[in-house]
Amino acid sequence: MSSRTLVRRHNAVLVIILAIAIVFAGRLVYVQALEGPRLAEDALNGRLWHSTLQASRGDILDANGEVLATSVQRYNVGVNQVKVRDFVAEVDGEEKQGAVAAAALLAPLLGRDAAELGAEMVGDSTFVYIARGLTPEEWREVAALRIPGVEPEPTTERIYPNGNTAGNILGYVGRDGEGLAGLELTLEDQLRGVPGSSVVEVGLHGQSIPTGLREMTPAEPGDTIHTTIDRDIQFRAQEVIDETVDTFDAAWGAMVVQEISTGRLLAIADSDAVDPNNYQATPPENRGSRAVQAAYENGSTGKLPTFAAAIDLGAVTPTTTFTTPDRITTPSGQTFSDADPHATEQMTVAGILATSSNTGTVLIGDRISDEQRYEYFRAFGMGERTGIELPGESPGMLEAPEAWDGRQRYTTMFGQGLAVNLLQNTSIAATLGNGGVHLPPRLIDGTTDAAGRYHAVESPEGSRVVSEDTADQMVTMMEGVVTQEGTGVLGQLDGYRLAGKTGTAQVPDANGNLTRTVANFVGVAPAEDPQFAVGIVVYHPGHQAPSSIIAAPAFKKIAGFTLQHMGIAPSMTPASLFPMRAE
Repeated sequence: MSSRTLVRRHNAVLVIILAIAIVFAGRLVYVQALEGPRLAEDALNGRLWHSTLQASRGDILDANGEVLATSVQRYNVGVNQVKVRDFVAEVDGEEKQGAVAAAALLAPLLGRDAAELGAEMVGDSTFVYIARGLTPEEWREVAALRIPGVEPEPTTERIYPNGNTAGNILGYVGRDGEGLAGLELTLEDQLRGVPGSSVVEVGLHGQSIPTGLREMTPAEPGDTIHTTIDRDIQFRAQEVIDETVDTFDAAWGAMVVQEISTGRLLAIADSDAVDPNNYQATPPENRGSRAVQAAYENGSTGKLPTFAAAIDLGAVTPTTTFTTPDRITTPSGQTFSDADPHATEQMTVAGILATSSNTGTVLIGDRISDEQRYEYFRAFGMGERTGIELPGESPGMLEAPEAWDGRQRYTTMFGQGLAVNLLQNTSIAATLGNGGVHLPPRLIDGTTDAAGRYHAVESPEGSRVVSEDTADQMVTMMEGVVTQEGTGVLGQLDGYRLAGKTGTAQVPDANGNLTRTVANFVGVAPAEDPQFAVGIVVYHPGHQAPSSIIAAPAFKKIAGFTLQHMGIAPSMTPASLFPMRAE
């Protein structure tokens, strides 16, 4: 082979080697200069452990700052199955290793079976839950064992320190901490806060790299909610309504106490109230607030708007006298009767209200037009939701006059053929006690944000329904109800002047027959200077007693407690009532 041929071959080999070198060099440049940052980022992302930091849910307080709902620190516990393999410990005088040793020590603290727990700790996962909801004290006992791979996950648990007191108002949360009922549901956006986040760089077996990346965005706690509820009045109201429902074997009952000058609700009590700490133990139908959600025919408490409208329009005065039989037939052929037979009497408007005469009410209601009466009903808040900060409020039922038939035209005068919820009914009495100015009932005073700033809720503007003179006359007539001559005599309270109205309505059973009743009462106290209104409803009592027997005594109990709790002095001036019969 000639030298020239060797040179050519040598050059060819050099070209091939150079080409290969250029390819590798290009690949190296591509990997390091172009793909390097992306590959490094991918590698880093593979080593990053992302976790969410749960925000502490805001507290719910009563009007005096007492805690009604709060969140407490808890720990879920997980195990890194890879790291726990190297754990060695002496158990019962014998050296054991890995999951067996760890489970033997952990099981008594966690209330678990050691064999079952050990099986859960074996595998290749870097995090498997082995316990949830440990208190800080319980976690400290677990941490003291210093078992590698046993790691905490901080969380919170919602608790309600007062049990079922205000349970139907507060509501409850689900396992994920989201509000499911009551204020917990309607105020979810304010209570839940803003979650934070944590990013940590970890090694092959899940261990934190000391010099690695660590980033944390703190969680922002939810707002603290300041309610209008007075815990002590709420507690007593629930006692009274439960006692009343049990005594008369009723299906359910509810009670409301409202501050007259502001519309603030001091109590909303439902019988058999739910305990939010264990809401699953309460039947679903008892978990909400029937005071808000249930509409009922209120019977004779519904006479108050009719009387107020007639007086305010000048159609009657408290002393206007009517010839009042126990049975009356209208020109349209509709017949109505009073609850108890009685001789025809010459009764004043005040006497008709005190004795709750249906026939007298029809005579009074006929003095004004249906349209006028309907407008007053609406102004008192009937037929529309109050806007209370609770879910599922019923608007009640109030049809326009053109939809009334020949009988409903008259029944609406005395509280039948329409329906209200207890908040609406209580608000009628509160409006009269407030000089004729209607204030929407409310449950929230304000909120405190994570920075500690208090934000008061803007007080709603009132709307005048009747004149102050009309309201004063109505309260005086309601005071006559709570006397020996009135239907509310069992609502009398020694030392205090009270004013109210009884009501008993027939309601249909499952077959549509009017075999059931609803007993209710609304009133204000003290009568000479009303500070709060009370509403009570007892649905389908097993003992067919009237409201005067069922609800009036309950009014006396809660009014008496609230008067003393609020430090209101006994009445110093005697009542000056209107005559009930023609003189």
